[in-house]
Amino acid sequence: MRARIIALSWDGLRVPQIAETLGCRHKTVRKWLHRFNTAGLDGLGDRPGCGRKRRITEDERSRIIALVKLTPPGRLEIQPSNELWAADVKGPEEWTLDALAATARAEGILVGRSQVRRILLAEGVRWRRTRTWTTSRDPEFSPKGPASSASTPTRRQTPR
Repeated sequence: MRARIIALSWDGLRVPQIAETLGCRHKTVRKWLHRFNTAGLDGLGDRPGCGRKRRITEDERSRIIALVKLTPPGRLEIQPSNELWAADVKGPEEWTLDALAATARAEGILVGRSQVRRILLAEGVRWRRTRTWTTSRDPEFSPKGPASSASTPTRRQTPR
């Protein structure tokens, strides 16, 4: 579009006509004509430093992506002695965006949950939050199964 602005100007069209032909604003046409007049063809290119600078480095992005491949510190693992063990009992048992962001911050990477999400999406890393049947946010929740059947009331049998 920048080159077409210059070509239409050489053909004798004025700024309003160029803007209408290309479907852009008058200000845009004037900007590119001015830059071409002052810097020539080099003025039509993008200037270095355009856009917002990244807040974290590529190395930090790689470290965040590498976290996903690690086993979460709170996940229980069966040891050779058939005992359950977790590296950090208070740590997350599964990777969530919040857990990844907190772990990255603990490693010195200043990153938020939404930024972790954007990094993972850009890299094609897929995750899905799993829900276990043993936990619930409901205060009246009680696990079901053979172990908990003693605590649940049974129905009264009516004679036939």
